[in-house]
Amino acid sequence: MRISTTEFIALMAMLVATVALSIDALLPALPDISQQLTSNNPNKAQLVLSAFIIGMAFGTFITGPLSDSFGRKKIIYFGAVIYILSSALCIFSTNLETLVIARVLQGIGAAAPRVVSQALVRDLYSGREMARISSFIMVIFAIVPAVAPLLGAGIILISNWRSIFGLFILFALISTVWTAVRVTEPLKVEMRIPFRLQPFKIAIIEIISLKIVRLAIITLIFGGGILFVAILLVQQVFDQFYGSASSFPLWFAMIAVLSASASFLNSMIVMKVGMRRIVSISMYVQVIWSIAMLFFYNGNLLSGDFGFAIFVFWIFGIFFQAGLTFGNLTALAMEPLGHIAGTGASVTSALSTLGSVAIAGFAGQFFDGTPYAMIISILIFAACGAFSAHFLIRCNRCV
Repeated sequence: MRISTTEFIALMAMLVATVALSIDALLPALPDISQQLTSNNPNKAQLVLSAFIIGMAFGTFITGPLSDSFGRKKIIYFGAVIYILSSALCIFSTNLETLVIARVLQGIGAAAPRVVSQALVRDLYSGREMARISSFIMVIFAIVPAVAPLLGAGIILISNWRSIFGLFILFALISTVWTAVRVTEPLKVEMRIPFRLQPFKIAIIEIISLKIVRLAIITLIFGGGILFVAILLVQQVFDQFYGSASSFPLWFAMIAVLSASASFLNSMIVMKVGMRRIVSISMYVQVIWSIAMLFFYNGNLLSGDFGFAIFVFWIFGIFFQAGLTFGNLTALAMEPLGHIAGTGASVTSALSTLGSVAIAGFAGQFFDGTPYAMIISILIFAACGAFSAHFLIRCNRCV
């Protein structure tokens, strides 16, 4: 019996959510990690997050092509093994260096469900219907960022930050078993591409040669930079600028739940408005919003309760924008790559993620205990994203 669309969306959301859980559940643990492993330089605790993202980006280069060669499900199993073993290594890490290395490996393992889920969606859907399915996946996916910090904070209360990695192991086991039992391998043997360097090189050249794919990747880099710099710094701003570290998981949960409406809104309007126009509008709105935040900061209006409310609303806007753009940009990049969906998902995800974490990680090191570095960085990234989206929206017939 074929898996229903509803169950498929739920499972794909869970596979994609492996990444969000692996990042967001550790946000409440950053002060403890900083105190125990890098007290002399608190900003280094951000490496626990960025190392995972870097590993995930590199992992996408191999998991997609491997899924084109050996099938989607086998690569999910392969990634789950790496993810679970590296999570166990994180539990027993005694210094920051070991933890960072383990997080890189964990990111490589998490790349498998992230990339293969995109390939699975492309295997079964295309065009605006694919964007619609992707949007519904993002709606359910948003539940994980909402509850992950709460789960992390709860685990810390009853145990310690290392126990969070036990949650990661359990989550991976459930999603992998669910995939094994309910998903029928869509990539038949006769459709598989031999895993050789030459076909991979040809596929990469084809992907990069497509202008619409290049523009979608560039826009994804700046959109991801906006989201990642917010994720890297939001807990520190709550803690050091507003003194609200204890309430951070609750606020983050509220933001994530409310921002899930963006993906739902996108699923309702994408068929009429179009993917490119939604992306472009979202980027321009973020530019205006960030300029306003800069004026608020320079006018000393971000302090106190009123300033805190403005900041929380702005963070909501960042996550809302992600819900309106990521699914559309991914669908635009994947649309012409159906015949090499696994490799296409790998290359587009890897390039966009590496670019995003590079600019976000660089910006994060300028954190000075205030929201200033976050505001300036997001303003710059949004302006660049709007610029690339301008060319994307004019690319209706480009190849």
